[in-house]
This record gives sequence, C-alpha cells and structure tokens, in this order.
Amino acid sequence: MSEHVTVLLKEAVEALVSDSAGFYIDGTFGRGGHSQAILGVLGEGGRLLAIDKDPAAIAAGQTLQAADGRLLLYRGSFAELDHALADHGVTAADGILLDLGVSSPQLDDAERGFSFSRDGDLDMRMNPDAGQSAAQWLAGVEKAELVRVLKEYGEERFAKRIAGAIVAAREEHPITRTLQLAKIVTEANPAWEKHKHPATRAFQAIRIAVNDELRDLEVALSKAVDCLAPGGRLVVISFHSLEDRMVKQFMRRESRGDEPPSYIPVQDSAISNRRLKLLGKAIKPGADELAQNPRARSAVMRVAEKR
Repeated sequence: MSEHVTVLLKEAVEALVSDSAGFYIDGTFGRGGHSQAILGVLGEGGRLLAIDKDPAAIAAGQTLQAADGRLLLYRGSFAELDHALADHGVTAADGILLDLGVSSPQLDDAERGFSFSRDGDLDMRMNPDAGQSAAQWLAGVEKAELVRVLKEYGEERFAKRIAGAIVAAREEHPITRTLQLAKIVTEANPAWEKHKHPATRAFQAIRIAVNDELRDLEVALSKAVDCLAPGGRLVVISFHSLEDRMVKQFMRRESRGDEPPSYIPVQDSAISNRRLKLLGKAIKPGADELAQNPRARSAVMRVAEKR
C-alpha cells in the first residue's frame, strides 16, 4: 500500500490560516496530511476540528490527537459541518478546508473496493458501516439511472453501452468483485483513453453515486458559508471537472449576490447578499509536485473569503 501524498499542501495551508490562534476545520481528514500542516502553523491557542466518515481515518486522527490536544475529531460527513461545530460548542470557524475525492490508502486497499486494478469486494463506501455497497447498488439500479450516473458523474461517452453490458452481466452472475466489474467495463469500452484505465470513469461515477458525494458537496458548500466567521476562508480542492464546476459556480454566485436587472442602475456597494469574496484564480499543482505525485495532475484549488 502506498503512502498518501497530500496534494497542494503548502498552498492550501497558506490560503486557509490567517490567524494562528483561530479555529479551523479540515472537512476531509483522510490520513491527516493537511491537518498536521495546519497544526504546524497554529499557536497554542489555535484549534483544528477534523471531520471524516472513514473509521480508518478517524483511527489515524485519534493517534494524532493523542499527541496534540489542539486537534478535535468528528466522525461523519462534511455535510454535517454545523453539527460538528455545535458538538464542540463553537459558533463559527476561521477557515474551512475541503479536500475532495478518495485518498491513496482507500484506493490502494483492495478490500475497500475503490480500485479497478486490485481485486476485492465491490464496496466503495467511504463509511463501510452505512448505506449500500457498490455491489448492492449495481444489483438494483435501473438501467436508465445507471446510464445517467455514468454519463453525468463519470462524464463517460459510452455510458449506454457500458450500462447495457453491466445489466446483461448481472443477469448471468451477481457483480461482487472489483476486477469482475473492471473487466465488464473494459470489454464494453470501445475507445480507451491514453494513459487512463478504461474503467476509470465508470468506477468514479459509481463511487460518487454510492456515497452521494455531489449532494454532500452541495450541502457542505452552503453550510460552510454559514459556519464561517467574517473574514474566514473557504478552501476547496477538487479532482474532477464536475466537482470543480460546482465549486466554481457556487463561489461565483455567492460573490455576485442578488444582482438587479441590467436595466436598473445600482452601485456595486448596494448589491445585497454577497456572502463571499473570491481570492485569486484557481491554483493547480506545479511541475515539481506533479513529478513526485502524478495523482495530483487533476487537482484544482479555489479560495474564497466570507464578507
């Protein structure tokens, strides 16, 4: 199993932390790469609340917490930001970081079911103690819904063809293993992308559906603004275009506010409900980081500040 390499580590921490005595949230603890770096720049009065669904991530967090009492933990989705804050008696955070997607330990542990290159149970749940596994979801999903998921969440050009192959295969035998699914998708995919496994998009789409990731992201973005103190930063790292588009549109919409019709002259200062201010342009990993960690190639980081 490969060690998880945290993406855009220095850039994210610099964008997030503006007060060494502040209260911050790492909404996706993973294996603690960002959290450790955040704690490294916080003073004795600073606090960090780490959130994660994954019991293995929480176990890693408890080890770090034992060595650093400034770290607080909450097991759950980042869509529960408000509940996580309330549980610790805090009304607002000075910064919130969301590092979306799957961590390397999750990908590389075959039994978690995220990998199309290692055989394991077809699970794919971020929280293996709740909800349907990918195998259970695939066994019951309607073909039309499977096509939609592959097309929308995986941006898969051959969604209909792949969905048809999956439905035909499950009528013969239950699809319960990762390599079994990868083989079905691979054989149904007529045009393989260079340097990309032919099952990449399908696995991504099914994982997003099983974990309801886009709904969680939509809820989390809205709650994040409510949970930030004025001047607090929202930092989001995305790994595919669908997520990044949601983040970009959300931040842009919240920065524009309730704009009046174009034919009504209004001063910029009079526009209401502008909750965020965009800070700089999207940030991507540099050449040095990409050389050390090819998995970072699709990462995009966006930053906004609460007005």
